[in-house]
Amino acid sequence: METHLAEFIRDTSVGREAEAILRTCVHCGFCTATCPTYQLFGDELDGPRGRIYLIKQMLETGEASEKTRLHLDRCLTCRSCESTCPSGVHYSRLLDIGREVVASRVPRSGVDGLTRSVLKHFLPRPALFNPAMRLGQMMRPLLPAALKAKVPERRDPGAVPAPRRQRKMIVLAGCVQPAMEPGINAAAMRVLDRLGISLVEAGRAGCCGALRLHLDDAEGARDDARRNIDAWLPLLDAGHEAIVMTASGCGVQVREYAHLLQDDTRYAAKAARIALATRDISEVVIAEKAALVDLLEKSAPAPRRRVAFHASCSLQHGQKIRGVAEELLAAAGYALTPVSDAHLCCGSAGTYSVLQPQISTQLRDNKLGGLGVGGAQPPEVIASANIGCITHLQSGTRLPVRHWIELLDERMGA
Repeated sequence: METHLAEFIRDTSVGREAEAILRTCVHCGFCTATCPTYQLFGDELDGPRGRIYLIKQMLETGEASEKTRLHLDRCLTCRSCESTCPSGVHYSRLLDIGREVVASRVPRSGVDGLTRSVLKHFLPRPALFNPAMRLGQMMRPLLPAALKAKVPERRDPGAVPAPRRQRKMIVLAGCVQPAMEPGINAAAMRVLDRLGISLVEAGRAGCCGALRLHLDDAEGARDDARRNIDAWLPLLDAGHEAIVMTASGCGVQVREYAHLLQDDTRYAAKAARIALATRDISEVVIAEKAALVDLLEKSAPAPRRRVAFHASCSLQHGQKIRGVAEELLAAAGYALTPVSDAHLCCGSAGTYSVLQPQISTQLRDNKLGGLGVGGAQPPEVIASANIGCITHLQSGTRLPVRHWIELLDERMGA
């Protein structure tokens, strides 16, 4: 794609990157076939190719409008288009650049601006979010349906083993997961403890930065990354083997710290080291599969529960990890049920379900149908790899929706 970028961005590192991405696109349109919003609207501007044209136009003229912002806002950043693209267009990075430029030229106001400001200052702060979530869970029976859907029932996470193993890894607690689903990290700690690995949390680490990045606050996301790097590097230096992510959305963000901080002379090299040390929990467990199978064979027999696995976009498209969690669930004796359109997004996409509720709900219902909910032989439980997907899907079904590591923990503890 031929480009002639405007002077304001032409000779910057961001401009050079954007130009390289734009020149990679060959207009083939394969991306539209796997774009969730294009499938809903049938509008070229609500597909990757159309959004690329909008961003190109903005970077060449320096002009943006509310229409530009509308179509960029509707993108879920699911990256399904990146998995489909034969030319390797790094669309998600171009979208980040485009959104940052739009934010500087078309400031948000009114309810939209206020909502985004509240989300980016409230959700990443556990000191604020955790008490609010606990109160919401206490009052859950009295909440209106729309709010109740955002507040999961409180479950006992169970006992957490002490960090007793010689092999140790770091685990990210995250911002909203400890309050919404504390059992996820607890289950991960128990599973890895049985496999001879202790997981420890770094007290000063917090939100991975994805929330702020996708809410027009790129510099806030960089600050989050710097704080986490400072918390994790001493532990890596002390011999901890890796940084483990139990939320795939956080995993894809942390793996891109090197890119996020590439222009920061103090943190660029540190960020690259952190990115290379980051592992999804599925990658850690699959590396210990032989020991896992041995432990499972010693466990009490269990009925083959039917499980529908929703591969979160951040896992299959963002981190390119496919089939691993499913392999582990099958090894644990679960019966995986067929899933149609497995490549499509469930509509959660971080804060997307709050900011674009109608689109998000339609995508959720489509995904539940694809997972077999309501079918002749529905699954007994739905599993996924990301806290956002889990809570979003749970808001649309009475079937339990769990993190796959919790199901593995249940089977190993039988």
